[in-house]
Amino acid sequence: MKSRKRPVQSPCAAAFRQRPKKHGHLRTGPKRCTDADSVRYDAPLFPAGPVRPIHEDTFLKELTRNEKLRNIAIIAHVDHGKTTLVDALFRQSGVFRNDQQVDDRIMDSMDLERERGITIAAKNCAVSWNGVKINIIDTPGHADFGGEVERALSMADGAILLVDAAEGPLPQTRFVLRKALEAGLKIIVVINKIDRKDARAQEVLNEVYDLFIDLDATEEQLEFPVLYAIGRDAVAMRALDDPRVDLSPLFETILNVVPGPAYDPEEPFQMLVSDLDYSEYLGRLAVGRSLHGQVRSNDALVCVNEAGTPVPLRVTRLQAYEGLRLVDITEAMPGDIVIIAGMDDVAIGDTICTKNDIRVLPRLRVDEPTVAMRFTINTSPLAGCEGKNVQSRKIRDRLLKEALTNVAIKIEEPEEKDSFIVKGRGEFQMAILIETMRREDFELCVGRPEVIFKTDEHGEHLEPIEQLYVDCDEAFMGVVTDKLAQRKGRMLNCVNNGTGRVRLEFSVPSRGLIGYRDEFLTDTKGTGIMNSLLAGYEPYRGDFPSRFTGSIVSDRAGSAVAYALFNLEPRGQLFVVPGDPVYEGMIVGEHNRDNDIDVNPTKEKKLTNLRASGKDEAVILTPVRPMTLERALHFVREDELVEVTPHSIRLRKTELNALKRYQTAGRKKAASPGK
Repeated sequence: MKSRKRPVQSPCAAAFRQRPKKHGHLRTGPKRCTDADSVRYDAPLFPAGPVRPIHEDTFLKELTRNEKLRNIAIIAHVDHGKTTLVDALFRQSGVFRNDQQVDDRIMDSMDLERERGITIAAKNCAVSWNGVKINIIDTPGHADFGGEVERALSMADGAILLVDAAEGPLPQTRFVLRKALEAGLKIIVVINKIDRKDARAQEVLNEVYDLFIDLDATEEQLEFPVLYAIGRDAVAMRALDDPRVDLSPLFETILNVVPGPAYDPEEPFQMLVSDLDYSEYLGRLAVGRSLHGQVRSNDALVCVNEAGTPVPLRVTRLQAYEGLRLVDITEAMPGDIVIIAGMDDVAIGDTICTKNDIRVLPRLRVDEPTVAMRFTINTSPLAGCEGKNVQSRKIRDRLLKEALTNVAIKIEEPEEKDSFIVKGRGEFQMAILIETMRREDFELCVGRPEVIFKTDEHGEHLEPIEQLYVDCDEAFMGVVTDKLAQRKGRMLNCVNNGTGRVRLEFSVPSRGLIGYRDEFLTDTKGTGIMNSLLAGYEPYRGDFPSRFTGSIVSDRAGSAVAYALFNLEPRGQLFVVPGDPVYEGMIVGEHNRDNDIDVNPTKEKKLTNLRASGKDEAVILTPVRPMTLERALHFVREDELVEVTPHSIRLRKTELNALKRYQTAGRKKAASPGK
């Protein structure tokens, strides 16, 4: 393996160049730096007062390791077994009794997580092994929740990289590993699910090495320990042919490889807020890792917000993790992940420290959002029939609350009345937010997800580009390639191992993938696997239609009738069933052609006095596939909205009145070039 040498520089000179800078009445300091043999920390930040000369040697301090503690995050691609492995760690560390009945995936506590089988929010827990407390952070595996991963890694000293023994490293594996390497965490690679029939552990390990090299890992980072595991059976081995007993090899590797948290015993208390929680009795709770010093209940501290203003607080209760529970403690040791109650206004990224020695830590920064959606109040004729929270004020407060706890979400308030722009990492993250609000009795309307464009210094239009990885049967390779080419996708790689399945790699604009996932599953008959990762911004690749079909729009209010729907079926695929309420401007189906048509879904069969010897034919309708939130978001165009209520998901035009829609379309046609 070719070694990569880096220029050698004096640690003293490097620390001196990173000397603290003035920041109003506070001074921010550089990040701590770690070394393979010793740990050094920058000079303390001075409180407000006259600036005294700083000697270069004052920037170097030996730090103490807390060997009774380990902080570790479990990172992986979605469905590679993170939460199942945490369950096994719980059972073997003595968190549960031998005869205690517990559910699977116990860390997935949200209803949406259990329904969808994925982790949405990063969660903390703690286990003990040989007298050492191990704080474990279970992170999401889906690319849209990358902000949760970045937030969780700020509290860890090491990471367990879980890789499926059959699938190998996938896009989110690259993302989370890159973040872990940038944070300087010690990595333990675990090849999971080695009992699969299609497992290829050694090939996957080679792919992991290639991934480390691809991400410019140092020689030290390439010397990572490797374990093989079956998370479902709660066993881990150092070699494939070792006996499959328990998870002791994993616990021992964590204690031997991951260093204890480093701290300076002479420094005052410092904590970076990495997560927020709420208690009905204690109010807002700040979760973070204690970097230096000790904190006790009833201590007087300050919380420094983003503006640099110190806000006084008193620690009304101090808690730490023990298994899945939060337990009250009187004193927190340095390096532990603690929960502090006693403040009303705190945000992720704030610094909590002593009031006599204010030292601000670098704020937590995550990647910028790439997708934006418009949230508005429900203005349909059926507004307020199902939900309780319909006012724009309540919707605004709920969105701001979400932005407070989710660092990847940003909220903007445009000039347009009763609407909000929500920015995030992807349409799936937006769908989870909307579904959560829907279950909280909110009624609202949302527009189509749109990518966020940028402009470079030369004025060129840039758009986000995704690295798309497709695994499908060889027979579907043609249709997948054709559909992605229509969306301005470019094939980068094609691997055919002769097993009947191919692995394709594309570079596709993010806007081309919005709404494509459902179409991809249809084209591959449900057997295809598609994963994507944001690759960066590139020049705009050109326009392409978001949908090749039109909409069937109701022209009046009423209830859908079977007779009318039966006669509308030749026009396209319907979304409503007999008895469903409809109104003018509501979309009741997908038109076969690319234009919209207005129809009357409430038309009844006219009765006459004529008698016939036979009977009328029974009306048999084609079953309607239930409308899901993701399908609705993928379907709507720029001039359409999704109406979300606690019990219904409807599609509608932004402008309900048919005459006004025709007038607007006529003006656009007249103003278009060449007319």
